[in-house]
Amino acid sequence: MPRTKGVTIRDVAQRAGVSIAAVSMALNDTGTLSAETRLRIRGVAEEMEYEADALARGLRRSSVGAIGIVMRSLDSLGQYAPRGVDVFTRYIGAASSLAADRGLSVMLVPDPTRRPTPPLALSLDGYIVAMPHLDDPVVRLFERRGIPYVTLGRDPSRPGFTDWATEDEAMTLRRILEHFHAAGARSIVLVHGTDPNAWNLDSESTYRAWCADHDVEPRVHAAPEGSGEEGGTAVAGEIVDGGIPDAVLCLTGRHAAGVLAGLHAHGIAVPERTMIATASDSEHTRHSRPAISAVELNPEATMRALLDLLQARIAGEPSAGPIVTPARFRVRASSRR
Repeated sequence: MPRTKGVTIRDVAQRAGVSIAAVSMALNDTGTLSAETRLRIRGVAEEMEYEADALARGLRRSSVGAIGIVMRSLDSLGQYAPRGVDVFTRYIGAASSLAADRGLSVMLVPDPTRRPTPPLALSLDGYIVAMPHLDDPVVRLFERRGIPYVTLGRDPSRPGFTDWATEDEAMTLRRILEHFHAAGARSIVLVHGTDPNAWNLDSESTYRAWCADHDVEPRVHAAPEGSGEEGGTAVAGEIVDGGIPDAVLCLTGRHAAGVLAGLHAHGIAVPERTMIATASDSEHTRHSRPAISAVELNPEATMRALLDLLQARIAGEPSAGPIVTPARFRVRASSRR
């Protein structure tokens, strides 16, 4: 896949109507430029996607034997080691070890559309974009730059894009709902996040379709992923106000732990009165009391599939995607009656 030619400092200076020295001072925060001029030059450089590092410009034209991972969920959280959440580190660890077996290095890159762009970020051989958002600016950047990429989870803005892999989320979600139903649940609440990714969008669609098939009235609540346990606790209050359900399915483990705490605070017994499960296992779910039933994702199989897709894309070979890998629903005390 051909790369676009890099923008030079001279190009930025010409567009901004200043000297090359002024551009250098603005980008390196040196010299005596006014704050207004400095901001204007930086804005022009950002608009032109200028890469100041000469080494990066040179490497962009050849293979460096390294790929990047952009975790869009962590970008949204604004932190890359959220307490109690280990699923992202498992994906990153699996990608790193599997890539090393293929002679590749892996770099975890924060949102590359934010300035300053990490050094060499746009010079890597390709990227895995985890859980892209609707009309994701990171995907748009890679498209403009001709940088090969694949996605963990489908891109909700590109229905024709097939270079993606994920666990069989629809099947595992239905498995949880059937588990609840078999245990006597006739009112089931879904709690999902607010990131505009396929995981949230498709999970709600799967849930609503299942409810329609089983004559169950859908009840959906949303909480920002970054709200964590506190967000789950707040949602628990909303759920109780709408009538105590037989079961609650949370997409994230932190929300599930918060819902559990909120139900307990309202004197609602789990699982005797209300069962709880989550679509993403975590330290929160394993260490809660009762322990929360959860989906164990399959980072190794999914990352292996993504590396296969990415290497084929880099080589210009036809797509073999999408690829769906199996996941496991582990029943724990929170939904065992």
